[in-house]
Amino acid sequence: MSRREAAKAAKGGRITVNGDAVRSADIRISEETDTVAIDGAAVEWRRFVYIMLSKPEGYISATDDPREKTVLELISERDRKIGLFPCGRLDKDSTGLMLLTNDGALAHRLLSPKYHCEKRYIVNIAKPIEDEGIISRLESGVDIGGEITRPAKFTPMTPTRFEVTLREGRYHQIKRMFESVGNKVVTLRRVSFAGIELDPRLKSGEWRYLTDDEISALRAASEGGAAGAGEE
Repeated sequence: MSRREAAKAAKGGRITVNGDAVRSADIRISEETDTVAIDGAAVEWRRFVYIMLSKPEGYISATDDPREKTVLELISERDRKIGLFPCGRLDKDSTGLMLLTNDGALAHRLLSPKYHCEKRYIVNIAKPIEDEGIISRLESGVDIGGEITRPAKFTPMTPTRFEVTLREGRYHQIKRMFESVGNKVVTLRRVSFAGIELDPRLKSGEWRYLTDDEISALRAASEGGAAGAGEE
């Protein structure tokens, strides 16, 4: 609710604190111990929100854009009001796991090169690669325009399909890595981020809140206790 809407609801007797109706929206409460309800339904308060989104194609990793559709448009209006933003990036044509949060400190740590958080992708490429030497080059580090990539893992699923695991997040990194060996990425899907696996029950464009265990895993990763983060 906006401040005006909350004030109107309070004046109408729709809001209770610990079971007692309040007529002013200015009353002070303890979010940790008091129970607030509106129209008899308890209001659940959380300082931070963590959301898993199965990003579809056609959306950019931004909070607002005058020309493009953003991933925030896929989230409920209520949650958009609390300052959510994408933690890391996926290209407009890339899909898969994206985390959204309003926890700026946690996101900053997850995206920091200091922790080398792990990300895993399923990548389809234009031309088959069966040469172990090329795979070895990709894994040991390649030049992507004046930058040498850190060691990574490229696991062939088929000659044109790879599972790629990174612990860094340079701009368009996977695409540039394959381009460095004369190939091209056709599709890219992120399936894991900072130890969090994409929920297979989520259809493209769907989302859900992270579980307590997943939030704990993120916090461990942000403190260097696990591998996971960044952008493709």
